[in-house]
Amino acid sequence: MIDEEVAFAAMESRDPRFDGWFYVAVTTTGIYCRPSCPAVMPKPGNVRLFPTAAAAQVNGFRACKRCRPDTAPGSPEWNTRTDLVSRAMRLIADGVVDREGVAGLAARLGYSPRQVHRQLVAEVGAGPQALARTQRAQTARMLLEAGALPVSDVAFAAGFASIRQFNDTIRQVYATTPSRLRGATSGARVPGALALRLAYRPPMDVAAALNHLGARAVPGIEAHGAGAYRRSLALPHGAGVVTLRPGTGHVACELRLEDLRDLAAAVQRCRRLLDLDADQQAIDAFLEADPRLGPLVARRPGLRVPGCADPAELAIRAVLGRRPRAAETRARLAALVSTYGKPLARPFGEITHLFPDVSTLAEADPAGRTLLALARALADGTIRLDDDPHRVRDRLGTLPGMSRWALAYIRMRALGDPDVLLPDRAVRRAVRRLGALPDRWRPWRSYATRHLELMPRAPRHPPPMAGGAAGSWPRR
Repeated sequence: MIDEEVAFAAMESRDPRFDGWFYVAVTTTGIYCRPSCPAVMPKPGNVRLFPTAAAAQVNGFRACKRCRPDTAPGSPEWNTRTDLVSRAMRLIADGVVDREGVAGLAARLGYSPRQVHRQLVAEVGAGPQALARTQRAQTARMLLEAGALPVSDVAFAAGFASIRQFNDTIRQVYATTPSRLRGATSGARVPGALALRLAYRPPMDVAAALNHLGARAVPGIEAHGAGAYRRSLALPHGAGVVTLRPGTGHVACELRLEDLRDLAAAVQRCRRLLDLDADQQAIDAFLEADPRLGPLVARRPGLRVPGCADPAELAIRAVLGRRPRAAETRARLAALVSTYGKPLARPFGEITHLFPDVSTLAEADPAGRTLLALARALADGTIRLDDDPHRVRDRLGTLPGMSRWALAYIRMRALGDPDVLLPDRAVRRAVRRLGALPDRWRPWRSYATRHLELMPRAPRHPPPMAGGAAGSWPRR
């Protein structure tokens, strides 16, 4: 539930940190906005608060043309919580309802369609169909602004069943027609690509996130240079290639897709890859309060925890990632890509392949014992990485040869767990040098790990460390 006092304080201060946490609807105008909308503050008696844009639309409100609430960052709750509603919101954002229907969504969640609908309406104010409809409208708007596709092509690429349904939805959500919506924009055009802006809550060190991904880039599927990170994407209807660069207050995103129906899924995967929906100011403030870790956080504000574009790929990479030298890991992964990866129909620069599918790796020979066990479990559905994270963790732990490091790395990056202290040698050294107590960093130890990884190395013979002991290393 939304605390009204906090909501009105956020509206009065035009605080952008609350964008995406809730939406403000004004009964006298029939419009809903971000909390940070620069419009004149409405009277409290004329305001209704909604947890999602879909809930505002279900209740008859249309999007503000000034603050464009449909482009706000998503709620950080859905990436950190592990309950039914948060898992449903992530799957809907990935387009599961459009591809498999509400029944398919419910089957993935392990509940009945009726129970899923009831839970979503109770918590976010809209059912799965309404949430998917809102996403289709947002996807259509992106396509209209980012390219010169015919309106009919935009309608079907966004997931609408008919032109009439598309036109009616755009009128209801944006109070305009598709052609006028396109005419009102002047977005950048990139030949052969869709140019988008991915919003985030400040602060964010975009360059650090892209450098982190670039340092681990696997030849054939990833490349990094001139401040840009590029990679291939295996999407539901085809392949894609994304290029990500720092922008002014946003991440510049260029997408080349074989099938435009994959736009919403591609955008959502890029957002999770860069952790764009995190409430970073609150996380930094919490960690900065620790006297040992605080100076590191103050030195690098906005340091995110990169996620992944494909959880199965990340899990495979984690299993192969514990090598004495990073170059050896990259060489082995590059060989895996060139041998088992699917070549792109349209290579783009150094990006020539998709990462191998788990069903292909399940039959790979030769392959490591742990890799084969993981690939087979993912291929036959014994382990589903979109399942309850606690269940996934337990099942991963039963695989032969699964190391503590790989399990922690999968939890941090593939499952999006914000409270993982990576059992890495560099992280251990940093904790000892700080004389810190890692339990004080809960529930944000994944973000603390990023600061510890970037902590400068100590001289060979450091002076004796003052202060208390570092405490015991967490076993989970």
